[in-house]
Amino acid sequence: DVYKRQSFVRPENISGAVRLGGTTPNGFDCSGLVQYVYAHCGKQLPRVTTQQEHCGRKIPLDQVHPGDLYFWGLPGQTYHVAIACGSGKFIQAPAPGQSVMVSDVQFFRPDFAIRLD
Repeated sequence: DVYKRQSFVRPENISGAVRLGGTTPNGFDCSGLVQYVYAHCGKQLPRVTTQQEHCGRKIPLDQVHPGDLYFWGLPGQTYHVAIACGSGKFIQAPAPGQSVMVSDVQFFRPDFAIRLD
């Protein structure tokens, strides 16, 4: 449920290195992080961004709430996904060699967002 998602989507609950194809705290890629977080909240999501795009309805970027998903790239061709955590911030697995981090839409603007079904 939404409350459970909002309480879990906090930086202190999610950490790990970034590894291409990673799906565990030993190493995440962006869609692996999203899949892992939602699995811990009881929601099963597909593995890759282009499939995760279809798990909810598109919403305006100015109506995003914690737990919604931000996407970068055109629909059907997304290359990055992150979890909104409120106030324009999001949790992402940015690139191999980095760690899971909180970022701001002011510096890395998503192309669209979805609210999961």
